[in-house]
Amino acid sequence: MFEIDKERFGAFLLELRKEKGYTQKQLAEKLFVSDKAVSKWERGLSLPDITLLGPLADILGVTVTELLQARRISEEKTMTKLEVDDLVSGSIHLSVEEQEEKRVRQRKRMICFLLCTAAAALETWGLMRTGGGKEIFSTEFFTIEGMCLLFGAWFLLFARETLPSFYDENKINYYSQGPFRIHIAGVHFNNKNWPHVLRAGRIVMMGIVVFNPLFSFLLFKILGAAWWGRYRGYVSLAVVLCTFIPLVVAAKKNE
Repeated sequence: MFEIDKERFGAFLLELRKEKGYTQKQLAEKLFVSDKAVSKWERGLSLPDITLLGPLADILGVTVTELLQARRISEEKTMTKLEVDDLVSGSIHLSVEEQEEKRVRQRKRMICFLLCTAAAALETWGLMRTGGGKEIFSTEFFTIEGMCLLFGAWFLLFARETLPSFYDENKINYYSQGPFRIHIAGVHFNNKNWPHVLRAGRIVMMGIVVFNPLFSFLLFKILGAAWWGRYRGYVSLAVVLCTFIPLVVAAKKNE
């Protein structure tokens, strides 16, 4: 079976990119991927998603066949049946490899989610035993923790990593998937900023899950029960706002 030589593919990609005069960042922007992804392809560390082969070939002015074989093919030359079969087998192998990489990433994210949830639970339990649990760990606190856990699970485990093409062709400021919906005025989602939005969402949601118990406990101890009873609603509001600000910054910066 024909297997794509990653190093040869990377060298050919590097050659084509330089011929076109593109930087890694410019090529990445045209494909709506990160420049780190392009760097990995060129260094032979990974291969592009099979869905990117067509657009990548078009941008670089070669055919998908030439891209997969990592060499230019003259128009006079015709491929034999065996070469065609090998090429198709290589494409299938590439697709299988992509799926395995996605499964590995999904497992890592699942482990991250479980570890953060366990850490927050242990932290909350430990702080409640030290005193002040009724004042600190109120309905507002558990509402915020539950909301961040729910959205954190979505960002980590269920959110699609790419958006439909019409997001790149139109200015759309919302995204919905099942019961989940993100709607931010002034922000336009597309495949250029979506990976950054997902990353920001994962970090901020799970970060609040883990650090909110300790943050609330320290505020309570430093400022006192009277202050906490009067202003804890504002603290909860500030925490909620903190979940949106990184998403807006990530989206606008990479829009």
